[in-house]
Amino acid sequence: MAAKQTIIELQNISVSFSQKERTVDAVKNVSLSVNQGDVYGIIGYSGAGKSTLVRVINLLQRPTSGKVLVKQQDLLSLSAKQLRAKRKNIGMIFQHFNLLDSRTVYGNVAFSLMNSQLSSAEKKQKVNKLLDLVGLSDKANNYPSQLSGGQKQRVAIARALANDPEILISDEATSALDPETTTEILNLLGYLNQTLNITIVIITHEMDAIKQICNRVAVMDQGSIIEEGSLLDIFGHPQQELTKKFVDSSTQLGPALEQIKQSQLLPNDTQNLIELNFLGDVTEEPIVVELYKKYQVEANILFSNIEQLQGTTVGIMLLALNGQAADIKAALQYLNHLQVEVQRINLAEVGAK
Repeated sequence: MAAKQTIIELQNISVSFSQKERTVDAVKNVSLSVNQGDVYGIIGYSGAGKSTLVRVINLLQRPTSGKVLVKQQDLLSLSAKQLRAKRKNIGMIFQHFNLLDSRTVYGNVAFSLMNSQLSSAEKKQKVNKLLDLVGLSDKANNYPSQLSGGQKQRVAIARALANDPEILISDEATSALDPETTTEILNLLGYLNQTLNITIVIITHEMDAIKQICNRVAVMDQGSIIEEGSLLDIFGHPQQELTKKFVDSSTQLGPALEQIKQSQLLPNDTQNLIELNFLGDVTEEPIVVELYKKYQVEANILFSNIEQLQGTTVGIMLLALNGQAADIKAALQYLNHLQVEVQRINLAEVGAK
């Protein structure tokens, strides 16, 4: 299989803002690469710098220092005219849609083609094709005020695709939508990625959005990328505390631990509450049965979450172990041999951070 080509490369990007008598470092020496065809997610809380970083890609925000390469071309070296032409290759969709209230759905999409070289007939054909692509053919003559939030975002997506971009940036595009509509919009973005081979960069603070369609993930905190990797690496083996927090919010592990602590099912000082993280074929192993058969260790399942990510089974499980100390030690060594990530949980620390 041929190696994927890099379509976006940010090298040592820093962005600083002057506010009264102080300087705010919004992005600090960030480097990342996005391959053609990726759905690349950047996740972080508000103020992490992710929106500032993503606006650097098309120079809506110029970096204080660093290099911006799109298809191996340094955007910072372009003239204003050249940059305007280059930006047509990068579509953007935003949280609040940014539609023109005075124009119909058709008119909002057609607005992006105002300066194109297409004939009137070609523009009409293209707009109708785009509305069909996003499932809004029957809403062409409606105005934004007559649309739901999800429909407005579909118009924004169609408008962003009007100039046939190779890159689509989604800046918190689902944050204002309800969960069901969010899923529909993410499914649409995934469909566009597959059918148009369009590269998508998604900015979000929701791990559920990341895991639904992204294949690579970067975690941002206080202007820096603290962890980056494939979706399976990030979800299956998170390294940083913030990354673990995002993963826990998606698997509901955190609330489960809180309930276990509050219910007092186990003493806070128990040494035998463990968290297991596993990928792929390991999920087919009868782990609980084997722990008892091989080591006479009873394992009480307190929580379990197993799901499919990119065709790979990913699982997380909380077990309360009961047995002799030596047997439990041997059982944990067995789990490590299975390439299951094992972590002891201290209930006294749950909710303390």
